[in-house]
Amino acid sequence: MGKSADNFFEKVYAVARQIPYGKVTSYGAIAKALGAARSARMVGWAMNAAHNLEDVPAHRVVNRKGLLTGKHHFDGTNLMQQLLESEGIIVVDNQIVDLEKHFWTPEMSLH
Repeated sequence: MGKSADNFFEKVYAVARQIPYGKVTSYGAIAKALGAARSARMVGWAMNAAHNLEDVPAHRVVNRKGLLTGKHHFDGTNLMQQLLESEGIIVVDNQIVDLEKHFWTPEMSLH
């Protein structure tokens, strides 16, 4: 991972910090907002690396189907789910119920 990856991760974190309480977004939506629509996987890597950053709500980033794909990067097995549920989001079988209701689309950022 070079300088450009670090820079990309920072941009990802800047978007993630804007996700409102009780809302979620997807790796792809963040990638699209950064003008890098094909970089959803890199957004995933950024979120996986974010678990030590207190101010990045990585638990609010799920895959496009609402699956908690990043959950194994949290300390407790169910921590990601517990964090979401504490914000009023219902999770069944590792998937967010009513994804449309809770989905937040980040704004396109100007580069």
